[in-house]
Amino acid sequence: MRSRNRLHVDGRDAWAYWQHIPLDLSRRGTPGDNAVNEAFNGSLSRECLSQHHFYSIEDAQQILDAWQAEYNNERPHTSLHDLALAHFRAQASFTPEPIAQIS
Repeated sequence: MRSRNRLHVDGRDAWAYWQHIPLDLSRRGTPGDNAVNEAFNGSLSRECLSQHHFYSIEDAQQILDAWQAEYNNERPHTSLHDLALAHFRAQASFTPEPIAQIS
């Protein structure tokens, strides 16, 4: 489980311990440690969270579900050669690459 630092783990560290899931805490002030997540967080904030006011949990869920569907099924991603994630996955030649481990 990746987290920016200990403050963002919020008790999930105990759950992760009992599930035998290692925690990967990035160093403070080093967004490069977790660049993929930081890029996603930026997209979510820029394209959705800062564009809407949420009036209830149900309202937030509906808006976030719509954004997620658009993000996964329609929005082109430069890292996927300008294909939407759903189209990229549908390609027969898709084989996931292992995630590089930072030591």
